[in-house]
Amino acid sequence: MTRRSITVPIVLLVIAAALIATTTQFTIMFNGPPPGPGPLPLARVAEALRTGIVPPTARARMTVTRTNEDKFGRQDERPSPARDAAIARLMEVPAERIHGLYQLPARDPEQDMRGSFTVAMENGNGWIVASSVYRPTFTRWHLARLLGMLGTLLVLSLLAWAVARRISRPIRDLAGAATRVRLGARQPIPQRGPREVHELAIALDSMQERILLEAENRSAMLGAIAHDLGTPLSRIAFWVEQLPDAARLRAEADIEEMRAMLKAALAFTRDGRDGASHARLDLGSLIESLVDDLAAAGKPVSVEPGPRAVVRGNSAALRRLFANLIENAVRYGERAWLHWSLGEATVDVLVEDDGPGFDLARAEALFAPFVRGETSRSRETGGTGLGLAIVRSVAEAHGGTVTLENRLGGIGGRVRVRLPT
Repeated sequence: MTRRSITVPIVLLVIAAALIATTTQFTIMFNGPPPGPGPLPLARVAEALRTGIVPPTARARMTVTRTNEDKFGRQDERPSPARDAAIARLMEVPAERIHGLYQLPARDPEQDMRGSFTVAMENGNGWIVASSVYRPTFTRWHLARLLGMLGTLLVLSLLAWAVARRISRPIRDLAGAATRVRLGARQPIPQRGPREVHELAIALDSMQERILLEAENRSAMLGAIAHDLGTPLSRIAFWVEQLPDAARLRAEADIEEMRAMLKAALAFTRDGRDGASHARLDLGSLIESLVDDLAAAGKPVSVEPGPRAVVRGNSAALRRLFANLIENAVRYGERAWLHWSLGEATVDVLVEDDGPGFDLARAEALFAPFVRGETSRSRETGGTGLGLAIVRSVAEAHGGTVTLENRLGGIGGRVRVRLPT
């Protein structure tokens, strides 16, 4: 299948816009200049002042009135004695009887009148005033042309919007697929759209394959190392039995810590990558059951019942996720308190404690494997550094997210797990 380049619709849009705009401008030009008063011969003005009647050929340009006041004219009109004298010669009257104001005084006073004017002649009983008909600046002609331009702009905008949507839709689909990529599950990358987007999709799909393969190789190596270390640890535990009691107790504690680290490492390599099937389950019932089990074992943990939340997931992996969060909350914050709320197609589960909270500047780093929030490396206060890494791995395997927050007032930490319902 031959795919068109992304430049083709863009070039076609530019050509179409140029053609439409040129056609509109040509239409306006073809219809002529804006309607306005044409030139008016001086003889017509002189005739109107002499008779007091507007000639039929000048009725669209001029009106004649009589007044006793000597104030007349418009703001943009100026006197022109030469033009007054030319009109007086045509009327064969003294120039002193003619008082005119003109918007566009001509170099040659004998030329036809252009623009607005007001010419008055004194007749002994008052004034006979001949003035041009007032025409607004914005006429129906201008309105029609403005509507034509706005219509052209609307057509071009709709055309540009349609082309932009057609170009951007495969890019948005590609971006959405890229954001859903996670370790342990191959995400189908849509390979449609213009040639450049199609090539980008192929490159992303190839990159995803390489990343997944590298991650699987690293996980397999980590799992193999963790598994193989179990045998020498068992032999060491056998020889440790022959040590004196004090040394033996310390050595056994070290061995148990190493076994816990290996167990966590093996869990980390499995979670989200073991291909376990997901089924519909009641998340609230799962959390309440886990809390009851941990409380019966003496853990200071409680849960506030919430609305029914049904999710698709693996119950064992989700129990491990919340068990890790509860263990961290109890270790660093003395107690754990869980509650949840429903959003739009999501459920937010909050695990809170009474500890010092989180350093939000290091929040992202705390999710990395073998990174601990407590840096003393003490056996009593710290874990393996894989708890939050496993939590994020399981959450992402279920299409969710995990964020670290601090409770209002700065007392206690809060972990927010958001899962799709």
